[in-house]
Amino acid sequence: MNRNDFQPGPLADVDCQPAGERATLVFVRTFAHPPEAVWAALIEPDQLRQWAPFTTDRNLARAGEATLTMVDGAGDAASTESTPASVSVVEPPTLLEYTWGTDVLRWELAPIDGGTRLTLRHTVKDRDWVAKVAAGCHLCLVVAEHLLDGDPIPPIRGEAALDYGWDELNSGYAERLGIADTGNPHDGS
Repeated sequence: MNRNDFQPGPLADVDCQPAGERATLVFVRTFAHPPEAVWAALIEPDQLRQWAPFTTDRNLARAGEATLTMVDGAGDAASTESTPASVSVVEPPTLLEYTWGTDVLRWELAPIDGGTRLTLRHTVKDRDWVAKVAAGCHLCLVVAEHLLDGDPIPPIRGEAALDYGWDELNSGYAERLGIADTGNPHDGS
């Protein structure tokens, strides 16, 4: 797959909510798949490896400690950093919550006609990161949708995301959320 063949699609429904001194991205996307299928993509290591920005050392379907390894590139050989995680809420197939370092990710799944409405509430260190996280989530969830459709494409992670529209998505989400576009975190801008 190359940049010319990839279409990230329209911006998702997003919001930014205060969370004390932190901020929470609320990112909503629909999938044409039942909650059980989307749930499996959120918890099973083999599926996460195919779309998420990290790999996990275990299935996330039970509460407790886990390790998430950030991947910068398409394969596990490009792993860059392991981060402790803790799964705190597991209510199959509707609610999953875990920490990823200092971030908190809360995945809510609701059945709708013809599929599932996924709402991700991702709490980050500060508001300046919300558009960046939205751009990354957008790309990862497009890849997840291809996986669920039975038409898998390689994961889009790390600096490679710049070749697949990350900058445009970051700018679009920053504008939509009323957040200053501070650019790519990989280039120090």
